[in-house]
Amino acid sequence: MVGDAHVLQTFSNSNCSNHNSKKAKEKKKKKKKRGGSKKKMTAEQTLAFMSVSEWVFLDQPSSLPSSAASFVADDFGVQKALGKGGEKLVFELHSHSKFSDGFLSPLKLVERAHGNGVNVLALTDHDTMSGIPEALEAARKFGIKIIPGVEISTIFSPSAESELEEPVHILAYYSSCGPTRSEELEKFLANIRDGRFVRAKNMVSKLNMLKLPLKWEHVARIAGKGVAPGRMHVARAMLEAGYVENLKQAFARYLFDGGPAYSMGSEPLAEEAIQLICNTGGMAVLAHPWALKNPVAIIRRLKEAGLHGMEVYRSDGKLAAYSDLADAYGLLKLGGSDYHGRGGQGESELGSVNLPVLAVRDFLEVARPIWCGAIRDNLESYAEEPSDSNLARIMRFGRTRIFKGGSPLSCGEDLIDRCLSLWLTNEERQNAEFDAIRLKLSNISINQAGIQVPIESI
Repeated sequence: MVGDAHVLQTFSNSNCSNHNSKKAKEKKKKKKKRGGSKKKMTAEQTLAFMSVSEWVFLDQPSSLPSSAASFVADDFGVQKALGKGGEKLVFELHSHSKFSDGFLSPLKLVERAHGNGVNVLALTDHDTMSGIPEALEAARKFGIKIIPGVEISTIFSPSAESELEEPVHILAYYSSCGPTRSEELEKFLANIRDGRFVRAKNMVSKLNMLKLPLKWEHVARIAGKGVAPGRMHVARAMLEAGYVENLKQAFARYLFDGGPAYSMGSEPLAEEAIQLICNTGGMAVLAHPWALKNPVAIIRRLKEAGLHGMEVYRSDGKLAAYSDLADAYGLLKLGGSDYHGRGGQGESELGSVNLPVLAVRDFLEVARPIWCGAIRDNLESYAEEPSDSNLARIMRFGRTRIFKGGSPLSCGEDLIDRCLSLWLTNEERQNAEFDAIRLKLSNISINQAGIQVPIESI
């Protein structure tokens, strides 16, 4: 492992280099449009593109490109088809809906993503996965692949007493079958959400002491029934009440980390969240590390806890300093728009982050075995105890739907085969453990307690 002192020096030098080259980059932008010159993909990029495509179009085999020969890669490694209006693979790995602090419903979010050419969308609401079913339903209509996700609010507690705690957000990405031990994860998230209510009320109280008579009812109304309020909801209430001119001002003056109206909730330690993500079949990725005051120490500790990757790419390109940190600690390099739908020039659009195909390939190479294991564990639980509750757990985030009526499949084995065909490649399905599960379910009817479970055509 590289020493922290060396990493910190490299990080500082990289930041300095970024500052010194800013003017040069601005001049370069004037000479050519963003995206740079077009060039044929390398052999490695071509293989990566085909591998990623296979996963993206698992349930849409007719859409799978037969060859990558007609594609080119721009300077960011983004694949584009030759010819006007050509398609490309777009991954959006960080987005929010009204189920946390976003402005759009999951349906409208998916619709907007589709309009922007997004192929794969991760819905990562704060501390809740409640919006995933609606997003999946909408995704069927628009032909988008959904990665069930969540952005978990945590706290980093430094070992040195002289250093201050700071908030850290961890993105979790799960398989189409969802997390294992889902009840444990939901209890963990529910505790954080309960703390968000207390936190938001404390913010309102602090604003009142600052002679801004904001009402809690106003914040709760904006958040919506059952939604744990966050800083964005408080900021929107402040804007509507006329206490600030815009949302940016609300954060800059009052709600920033450590600000006069800022408050902590009941966030767990970042290491605890990462360990739970790993134990429930998820991928753990550090969100917006550029917001951290002490990124080197935090990234080192989180890597030791099991962190898989960190955000490095933004809509304005790759941040070299954080890319170097990812390299130093052997972390995947990812990124997303962090779209909330608030509008304005300060927000990145859905699908605006150009992830290189090699970065996406690396992500899937690590994620798919983890997700495959989670799918196996969930199916194994159902095979051991074929109850309605275990069946519902399998279907919760799957691209299938439980409803009454229709023609049910003949047995659990047929159901599992259909699920696996949507979730896994042929190679991933050829597994002795899945064969054993099929055998256990071959004589089990899935018409239980009057509930039929047909598999909907997509």
